[in-house]
Amino acid sequence: MSCAEAVAALHATGWAHGDVQPAHLIISPEGTALIDLALAHGGDIPSAYDFSYRGCLVHYESPEISRSVLETGTATPTMAADVYALGASLFISATGLRHVAYPDDASRKAQRQAIVDGPHRPVNVPGVLGKLIEAMLSPEPADRPTSAEVCKELSSGH
Repeated sequence: MSCAEAVAALHATGWAHGDVQPAHLIISPEGTALIDLALAHGGDIPSAYDFSYRGCLVHYESPEISRSVLETGTATPTMAADVYALGASLFISATGLRHVAYPDDASRKAQRQAIVDGPHRPVNVPGVLGKLIEAMLSPEPADRPTSAEVCKELSSGH
């Protein structure tokens, strides 16, 4: 729940993280912090610090980000892609597996192509979390819940 709240708090400011992954969610007794905002997108960035977004850690990329990087070399981080990445993070945390199967030694291009081609592995996580992860990993960004909806679903427990 606290991981979803950290992502939702960033989204509430109008920013997308661009690289949501388990290593960027620091959980402590005081709450969860979302770190490494180097790829964040959503507001004015001085040109001296702006650069093209070329994707994130591929294991957590959404199909639309992977497709754009394969086709053009760049992409635009979005809140929907962050939700997908959070779903992929929850999936690997719950199962120990990446959400898309590809060999460990696959090139980044092959990894991205596997994400684009889909489908993701079956979500064999019981209860509310499994249904939520399935929705978060929807191949269509418009079909994914928002980060606020993820928080609401996790807090309601049904």
